[in-house]
Amino acid sequence: MDATARQEALKRLEVLVGEWVVEAEFPGPAVPPGRSVFEWSLDGQFLVQRSEAPHPVPHSMSIIAVDPETGGYTQHYFDSRGVVRTYAMTFDGEVWQLLRESPDFSPLSFRQRFVGRIGDDGDTIRGAWEKRTDASADWELDFPLTYRRSSAGAVDEPR
Repeated sequence: MDATARQEALKRLEVLVGEWVVEAEFPGPAVPPGRSVFEWSLDGQFLVQRSEAPHPVPHSMSIIAVDPETGGYTQHYFDSRGVVRTYAMTFDGEVWQLLRESPDFSPLSFRQRFVGRIGDDGDTIRGAWEKRTDASADWELDFPLTYRRSSAGAVDEPR
């Protein structure tokens, strides 16, 4: 992957940059919304996502990197429970997908994927986390998740 292709891959992520209100739907009583902020780090070479949410949802931090061999992305996830996971990520500017199907820093007791779609306005992402117990099982809904941009502040481009 050359420098131009890498910059194009980073540029696709710009739509995520900013502050978002995050609404998750779980069974039982409604959970108040959380907050997620995406911002560039280390001279625009990585996109960092920090999320805070009311209990029982853990606070988290993710670092998104461009895979130099494929041009795809890897998301490195860390949370307040001490969980560490690595997700293969795709993002074409409209559809955002995270996929975890093999053990990494945490045992793989279930497989996970998130698929979200950016709204036409660029200020909403509607998606859902899904899970399955093994590679041959069907994906089951874990919970829907919606991001709503909370402010239309300036977007810093990667360098």
